[in-house]
Amino acid sequence: MKYTFTLIFLSCFTALLAQNNVPSETDLRIYGIVDAVSADRIEKDVRALAGFGTRNTFSDTLSDTRGIGAARRFIKAGFEKTSQNCGGCLDVFYQKDLVTPDMGSRIPKETYVVNVVAIQKGTKYPNRYIIMSGDIDSRASDATDFTTDAPGANDNASGMAGTMEAARVLSKYKFENSIIYVGLSGEEQGLFGGKGLAEYAVKQGWDIIGILNNDMIGNIEGVDGVISNRDFRIFSEPVAANETENQRKARRFYGGEVDGNSRQLARYIHKNVTDYMPEMNPMMIYRLDRFGRGGHHRPFNDLGFAGIRIMEAHENYTQQHQDIRTEDGIEYGDVVEHVNFPYAAKLTAVNAINLASLAWAPPAPETVKIGGIVEADAKLQWTKVSGAFGYKIYWRDTTSPTWDHSRYVGDVSEITLDGIVIDNSFFGVSAVGANGHESLVVFPNAIMR
Repeated sequence: MKYTFTLIFLSCFTALLAQNNVPSETDLRIYGIVDAVSADRIEKDVRALAGFGTRNTFSDTLSDTRGIGAARRFIKAGFEKTSQNCGGCLDVFYQKDLVTPDMGSRIPKETYVVNVVAIQKGTKYPNRYIIMSGDIDSRASDATDFTTDAPGANDNASGMAGTMEAARVLSKYKFENSIIYVGLSGEEQGLFGGKGLAEYAVKQGWDIIGILNNDMIGNIEGVDGVISNRDFRIFSEPVAANETENQRKARRFYGGEVDGNSRQLARYIHKNVTDYMPEMNPMMIYRLDRFGRGGHHRPFNDLGFAGIRIMEAHENYTQQHQDIRTEDGIEYGDVVEHVNFPYAAKLTAVNAINLASLAWAPPAPETVKIGGIVEADAKLQWTKVSGAFGYKIYWRDTTSPTWDHSRYVGDVSEITLDGIVIDNSFFGVSAVGANGHESLVVFPNAIMR
């Protein structure tokens, strides 16, 4: 009996040690972040932004009550108040670029496109940034009409208010990586605010993990008749827009047609939401953006950075890019009454938990090699990352949109997956921190022979 007890004790002790060597996959702080997001605060900010009448990029910049100038000062003051409440944890500033009529048909006159930026610096990797953006500007039916009322309550005061709220919630925490909360301007004129900030990031040498662009996160009643406060879309392009010709040719033989960095960011968000907010239905849309349209993540994609768009699943086209009016019994216009604030809070929480998870995670492996050609076993080898507690291997069927299988392999730099044939699956590797948070998955970018 004593011998049996000793064996049981040793077995339990060994299992406990093994368990302690595997980071927890659940962080209770994430649930706290979800609970802290306030629909009431988002509503207050949406009403304030819509109350400026129009936020057209070319509207009044001097008035304190109307136009884009008043709106961006309101946003900057909001970020500054958040910073005051966290002991100066945010660096808040304007970033601007001049646009002129020769740069596009939607630019009626010369003006500065002004972004409002708030940076929460990381403690360990201050030059690595994960970004959440909303758009400051609004538009009437005519994008060059900068005098007609265009409250832009959903498009895009909702995304801007969500960004301000995420800053308020996450400012209570410390992160290893930096987070940027930004209001971008000039979106309706041709994505000029995003273009300016993306180019600014390159000049500053920022290492960008990715951008979460929020554009319309407050409508639940679609023009298709569907009403849902759970569905939302994650748009992502398949491969980097600036891939080289050699990379393009390699994809023909090794795969990876849907495994660019933006698609990995979309999968990361999908998994995180499924784990921590199971009441929500994240829909990964395999497109850069809506059919033939664009969003402020695209300028970042153009330079090779990971970027996705988060937005409502069921749009109502009578309530966007429309003068306020009634025709044939239909009320047109993007007014506050059409915004569902609890839903906007949910999508703000979606952003916040992913910003936090990535900001708490170590950097991703720079190089991931794969081998196992004409062999029974797939082999992976990767560069180790400073700050990683261990690594996780992911694989999936080649037709699956999500990483369906994974294995934590500890603090090693290579692994052989016995009995898993390289031809039948796609593979990837993420770095895992001691807190359990993971980097983006890296698709193999080199071959072992």
